[in-house]
Parts: sequence; structure tokens; C-alpha cells
Amino acid sequence: MGSPVTPGGAGSDGATFPREARPATAGRPAGAGKLVRKSEFDAVYRAGKRRSSSHYTVFFRANELPQSRFGFSIKKALGGAVVRNRIRRRLREMVRCHRLEIPAGWDIVIHPKSSVARAEFAALTADLLRVVTGFTLTSK
Repeated sequence: MGSPVTPGGAGSDGATFPREARPATAGRPAGAGKLVRKSEFDAVYRAGKRRSSSHYTVFFRANELPQSRFGFSIKKALGGAVVRNRIRRRLREMVRCHRLEIPAGWDIVIHPKSSVARAEFAALTADLLRVVTGFTLTSK
């Protein structure tokens, strides 16, 4: 018989694929760019401002940090778990790809509308950037 299979797919040299092959956050602590706690979301809703577009409602508040932090709130009314997770992944990818175009120093909570599930990625990205860069120019 061959060697036993180890959990996580570790090879004989102990290396796993693909998780350990890439750096986690490139010098930032894990979760540095995320809003995670309910209290963080509530602070944005309570003390922040709101902008809307055809695809999103975006809440924002200055955070006095060197980077912007993002949170996503996807309602169950948008669809089942598969649809909601797809929306969440698309939003994360938009933020990841355009992080340098989004001004630093903001806590941003994005609420997608039902049209997000059917819209083209490029149109969604353009709409999100327009909303996010628009409020940062007029606020603070």
C-alpha cells in the first residue's frame, strides 16, 4: 500500500496545496480591511451617511485609519445561499481589484439591491466605484 493520505492534502515534505503557497494578507493583519462586528456596522449606520444607486445602497463613515474598511450586508430576500454567496464574492472581488481607487480612511457598508444578481460585472463595478468615489469627494 502507499503512504497514508493526510488531512489537508499535505505531501511527504509537509507542504500543502494551495493555502500555504501564497501570502495571507501581504503585511496586513488578517481582517484589517473588513468590518466584522455588529458594533462596527451599527456605528456606520448610526453616525454615517448614505448614498444610493441603481445597484447599491452604501453607508459610509470616516474611520481615522490609514485604510478603508468594508462590510457587506446581503439580505435573504436577494435569494438562496448560493445566490447570496455569489453576490458577496463578486463584491469582494470588486473591492480587491479597485482598492487603490477607493480613498482611504472610511468605513463602508454595502447593501446590494436585487438587480445585482443579474447585472454584468463591469456595470456593477463602475456603479460601485461611482458611488464610493462620489461620496468621498463631497464628505469628510
